[in-house]
Parts: sequence; C-alpha cells; structure tokens
Amino acid sequence: MSTAEVITEVTDFDIAEAPAAKMPVVQQPRMMVAAPATPADLVRYALESGADLDRLERLMELQLKWEANQARKAFVEAMAEFKLNPPTIYKDKHVEFRTDKGITAYDHATIGNVVEKVVAALARHGFSHRWIPHRSDGGMISITCVVTHKLGYSEETTLEAGLDQSGGKNNIQAMISTKSYLERHSLLAAVGLATKDTPDDDGATGGTYEQPPARSTPSAPQQYSQESFDKNKASWREIVKSKRKTPTGMIAFIETKGALLTDAQKLTIDSWSHENE
Repeated sequence: MSTAEVITEVTDFDIAEAPAAKMPVVQQPRMMVAAPATPADLVRYALESGADLDRLERLMELQLKWEANQARKAFVEAMAEFKLNPPTIYKDKHVEFRTDKGITAYDHATIGNVVEKVVAALARHGFSHRWIPHRSDGGMISITCVVTHKLGYSEETTLEAGLDQSGGKNNIQAMISTKSYLERHSLLAAVGLATKDTPDDDGATGGTYEQPPARSTPSAPQQYSQESFDKNKASWREIVKSKRKTPTGMIAFIETKGALLTDAQKLTIDSWSHENE
C-alpha cells in the first residue's frame, strides 16, 4: 500500500460522522394535589372496606354536621351579597286618627309594599321567608319571621305586641292590625332593612320649601306669611287632592314648621279636599 492510499483512508475515517450520543432522559416527579376528602368520601370508603354499623353511623353524623356548616356559610355569604344592593322601601301610607290627647298622624310602609320589595330581592340570592304566628294566654301576639337559604340553613326573628286598639278598632281589626305590624317589622328586622320617608314628605313634592320667618318671641307665635303660603300651596294642594295627606294632617304638618296658619289659609287647604267631588 502506498503512502497516498494510507493518508486517504485515514482522512476518510476522521471525517466520518460519529453516531450522536444520546442524552439521558431525566423524568421530573409530578406533584399530585389530592382534593380534600369530605365526610361523604369517608362514608363511601368505609362501605367499600366493610366497616361496621357503629363506624358508619359516626361518619354519617359527621357528614350531616359538615353539610350544616356549609349551609350556614352559604347563608352568610348570600346575605352579604344581598346587602350590597338592598331594595329601597318608601313609606306609602298615611294614617291619621283622633284620640283623647289630640290627633295622631304618621306615615308607614304597608305590608304589601314591604313584601313586594324585600321578597323579590331575597329570592335573587336564594332566600325565602315565612311567618309563624302565636298568641299567648295573656293575649299577646307574637310573629316569628323565618328566613331560609336554599341550602337549608335558616334564622328566626320574633317580635311580640298586644292588640292595637287605636282608632276605635274592634277586636278582630285590632288583632289583624297587630299581626300586620309584627309581620312587616319582623321581616325588616330579619334582613336588617329600614323604610324611608317618601321624597315629598316635606310637603314640597321635591320642590324648594320656604321656611316662614322665625318667631321674634316664644310667647307670641307668628302667623304664617301669605307670601310663603302662596309659594308652597301648589305642591300642598296636589298632596291633599291625591289624598296623601288630609287637610287636618297638612295643617298640622305646616304648623310644626314654627308658624300658625290663619283661618283663611286653613279654609283654603280644606277646600282642596272637595275639588274632586
């Protein structure tokens, strides 16, 4: 073999591709996160493993307690969401009657108004309600409002009162009046809401109320000025005509502002109630 042939063979050998070395494969361990076992899972495991009856009963009791706690937490969470956007409940009825001490007049939200606003808002968050009436041997009436979440947890609020004999009611009317009052306020108390005065309860129907001049001396009440009366009478007239206030109630309301109406002004207010006749 010549020297040239040897050089060629060696060169060919050097430039031949060597087989690629295989890199070792390193397998990364996978972290398996197990879901927390519920009491129901434990009961199922106990059944599969042939647990005795006593152990199964203890596990079932644990399951019931766990479900009750979950329902309680769901109630609290849903009530908090309800409070983020609570309904607005305005007083929609005026009540006025005469007693030995004078005229009693006030506004309140009717039971229909309260239920209409509150129940629909509660239902959107999975709540329902019911009332449980009770009458004691002494004649006291109690109403228990039960608010229940869809998962089963419920809370109760109880109010109690005697018969409402105001305004010349008979016994049945007095009982219904008390029942309605307690239902209305037990529901409001159970959900932590309160009613609001209507926007025009200041007698101005959303307009500007002009306060009459202050009295110069406490012993000499000042008459309501005709100028102030004329500025407010349009809105007051509408309130009386719509029967949101009686003439007597309107007069009493105006005079609480610190000045007395004249007889002519009182007659004008009274005449508004007869315009629809």
